[in-house]
Amino acid sequence: MGDFFSALADIFTSPTMYGSAVRLGGFIAFAALGELVAEKAGTINISVEGSLLAGAFTGTIGYDLTKSISFGLAAGIVGGLMVALIQANLSHRLTADQFIVGLTANVLVLGLAGFLSGNLDLVARRADVLEIPVLSDIPLIGPALFGQTWPTYLLYPLVPLTWWLLYKTRWGLEVRAVGENPQASDLSGIDVNKRRRQAIYYGGILAGLGGAFLVLGQIGSFDIGAVGGRGFIAIAAVYFGGWTLFGTMLGALVFGLADAFRLALPVLGYRLNAQLLAAMPYVLTLAVMYLITKPFRQPAALSRPFIRGLR
Repeated sequence: MGDFFSALADIFTSPTMYGSAVRLGGFIAFAALGELVAEKAGTINISVEGSLLAGAFTGTIGYDLTKSISFGLAAGIVGGLMVALIQANLSHRLTADQFIVGLTANVLVLGLAGFLSGNLDLVARRADVLEIPVLSDIPLIGPALFGQTWPTYLLYPLVPLTWWLLYKTRWGLEVRAVGENPQASDLSGIDVNKRRRQAIYYGGILAGLGGAFLVLGQIGSFDIGAVGGRGFIAIAAVYFGGWTLFGTMLGALVFGLADAFRLALPVLGYRLNAQLLAAMPYVLTLAVMYLITKPFRQPAALSRPFIRGLR
């Protein structure tokens, strides 16, 4: 038992693990922030997985063409937005089933990215590390939060920006209203499906940025399997975060910490069942988020399509 606790102490006092947790959780957080806005509007954006992958792919293309990290991140935003345009207009303009549209978009992006990446010789690189003076010297969490590649810091202003949009603007009030009672919102003059489309666009922009961050802020190359279902984890982070901004970010961080724990064990010389380690981040994220978010409820009209005159 003493060896067990000694091993845990080694792992949880390793600055490398916390740095990995921020990188892995940050990738989820980009997508989860946008998904939170979409779900507040009453729609589940299943295509967030496709937006992440599209952002990673177009971000790689953008960098390959210009050798600019900034341009690559901007190209990633465009890629994520393109997928969101498909999702939003088919499901909230033509009233196609939002789940079928999302799954189809994911498969389409996976096929296109796989085909094109296999026929293009794309080059990418990891952005430079930017250490914030003084703050990066804080033990354990300093290097993790303030000693990352510079695209990581884009997440920090996006959190308060999303909060401001949702809770301090008329647009955010209308987004939350259409997620709670679309019929009443329609009677008050709000274009329900327009607000839902706009919320999905916002989600696509952030997911596309997150995909580009994965390539240009973390791994430094494009891999068709790099996203690995984490778009669905972003959706889960919103759900188990109780549809709150704090809970959603906590969900992303918990997943990142669990994933970093899995990666840290072999590096520190510890061995555990490989299948158990692979499943642990997902199981732990669901368990922790479930336990701390029971008091919260979902938007009343979540996943319910709106057709004027129908209840």
